[in-house]
Amino acid sequence: MTALFHDRLIVAVLASGSRGNCTYIGDGRTGVLVDCGISTKQILLRMEQIGLADAPISGVFITHEHSDHVAAARVLDDRIFKRDGHRIPFHMTMGTHQRLSDRVRPQNVQRVTPGRSFRLGSLTVEPTAVPHDGVDPVAYAFESGGARAGVITDLGRSTKLVEAKLASLDVAVLEFNHDVEMLMEGSYPWQLKQRIRSSHGHLSNAQSAELLTRAASAGRLREVMLAHLSDENNRPERALLAADAAVSRARRSDIRLHVGKQREPLAPVTADVPLEAVQRRPRPARVSPKIRPTSAAPTADQMSLFTG
Repeated sequence: MTALFHDRLIVAVLASGSRGNCTYIGDGRTGVLVDCGISTKQILLRMEQIGLADAPISGVFITHEHSDHVAAARVLDDRIFKRDGHRIPFHMTMGTHQRLSDRVRPQNVQRVTPGRSFRLGSLTVEPTAVPHDGVDPVAYAFESGGARAGVITDLGRSTKLVEAKLASLDVAVLEFNHDVEMLMEGSYPWQLKQRIRSSHGHLSNAQSAELLTRAASAGRLREVMLAHLSDENNRPERALLAADAAVSRARRSDIRLHVGKQREPLAPVTADVPLEAVQRRPRPARVSPKIRPTSAAPTADQMSLFTG
């Protein structure tokens, strides 16, 4: 018998790594991009490749000011205005906005405050402060009718807030940046190695695995995309081994693991919440995005340097 679902969020990692980051999250009525660090052409092309050509783009959420997260903002703003006839909002913290150069700054900037949730269309948005080498970086979680998904990358250590947020998600894009042994034995300058390992750098496989174990033990997570893998200081198999051990320690054999890619998108995954798991309430009619079959496979390596 087919299960009935209260709501559904689509999550598609379009790119992940130091050369550009972008994730699509939407429920058919409202859709957003988290970061836009690859070209506008590639964003739209990759959405088309995985069957999301008709999916709405209602806004863009920037995690922090590093170029691999915001480089396409101005061009994307102009392209969507030309296509749809209106300026979509680009949401970011005040610190992030102040650090943007004029060449990437979009026109319709909306301020977000860590810890203060708000609505965009049918989505509830929850920004959470994270420790990273940026002015005012955040992670984002999104909810639609009980289904929850989020992007938690570019942080040097976990916090209680980060752990609680991850545990509350059905689908998570989570940083697995580097293997400590590979980093320390690699060719990076010593100062850069120390920055990456610092509390405001990037999570190692071991750190991410520890965080994942604690969050997965809460019982909600179903899909985890391993993100921001370093091309030089990590390998997909090492990240997957650490993540698999993490979910095993949490006694969760039902969590599916994927590895994000730099050069091509992952196939979309969905956050489905059974009716009995959430409070039932009347909902307006909605139209789901047209998702066409795709050959995009949810495994492969990705690239990442510290600059992200």
